[in-house]
Amino acid sequence: MTFTLYLRDGCHLCEQALALLHAEGLADGLELVDIDDDPELGVDYGLRVPVLRFADGRELDWPFTTEQLRGAH
Repeated sequence: MTFTLYLRDGCHLCEQALALLHAEGLADGLELVDIDDDPELGVDYGLRVPVLRFADGRELDWPFTTEQLRGAH
């Protein structure tokens, strides 16, 4: 399953989310998108990052848990 993690450079919560995804073995196929590179994404996700988006369009806002990740795939 592929995921997209919307994040921001220097965001400690984003780093925590990324570490959790690595710990759960979900980093393969993970696309990282820095919302500061796109003004529209900044508007959509600016106060929400990190946000994990699944290939089917579902999203999990931080803080997401190991249990949510396991139930999502």
